[in-house]
Amino acid sequence: MKTPVKLGTYVVAVAAAAALAFGVGSAVGPVAQETGTHHGEDQDAAAEHGTHTEGQDSDPGGLQVSEHGYTLQLETTTFDPGTRTVEFRITGPDGRPVTDFEPTHEKKLHLVAVNRDTSGFQHVHPQLDDSGTWRADLDLTPGSWRLFADFHPSGHNGSGPMTLGVDAAVRGNHDPQPLPDPDRTARVGDYTVRLDGDLVPGETGELSLSVHRDGEPVTDLQPYLGAYGHLVALRAGDLGYLHVHPEGEPGDGTTEPGPDITFAATAPSAGAYRLFLDFRHENTVRTAAFTVHTGADDAPGRSTDDHTGNHDHGHG
Repeated sequence: MKTPVKLGTYVVAVAAAAALAFGVGSAVGPVAQETGTHHGEDQDAAAEHGTHTEGQDSDPGGLQVSEHGYTLQLETTTFDPGTRTVEFRITGPDGRPVTDFEPTHEKKLHLVAVNRDTSGFQHVHPQLDDSGTWRADLDLTPGSWRLFADFHPSGHNGSGPMTLGVDAAVRGNHDPQPLPDPDRTARVGDYTVRLDGDLVPGETGELSLSVHRDGEPVTDLQPYLGAYGHLVALRAGDLGYLHVHPEGEPGDGTTEPGPDITFAATAPSAGAYRLFLDFRHENTVRTAAFTVHTGADDAPGRSTDDHTGNHDHGHG
């Protein structure tokens, strides 16, 4: 399948404790940091194709807990470890909870939770009640987490879909994990996912992920969020955020249900990135994780070493 779609990028700031863990120096506040602006023509094109844009392709965005008058408000930012129900609201320019949203990728809101060392990743779809409160269950381990809400408020003109981010702390002893070694192959149970292509700083690069099971190509992937795969890329250190989808749709007459899933992505800068591919097969969503580096041909990200520790899990 060769039907990539250009995608927007979102970038998030890192708290001081996470900066120490990653060795990136001074912290950057999530609200005060200047962010890229939205561009109307890009948003119109994105809305037509069902994809997100936020600023230009190489212009980091999504640093804020509040944008265009909309604010992400967690009921609490401190949790005990374990499976916890996270409650939050999106308030509008009038200060009231928003209750009307336009679906994007088949859902009214996507919640992505990532701990700061990227060893934990969850993508769920909360439930909204009549009061404007969203609820979702997350499996939280001790440490610092970043939560991203990806949504499009109905009737909001000027920005289109947006992503807001907020930090949360989970009590308990936290042993930060080092960034996994670069790899091109990920194993998820009986499945092997191979990554080809490169992230290119400031340019659109093609990424192709091929899914196999027990050595045989998987040619009956099931639709997930209106596509055969969902990819999130996070820049190590500050969790620069890229949210991507292939252009082709299941049932469009041209897009094959595997084994290949192709994306187009623009890296906002050189460096290390973590990639998380969600794919659905036999009614289960699985996540394959990779570490890659942008840069020259001998960059560590071109290694073919296998990396395990990927996940089978249910998605909301």
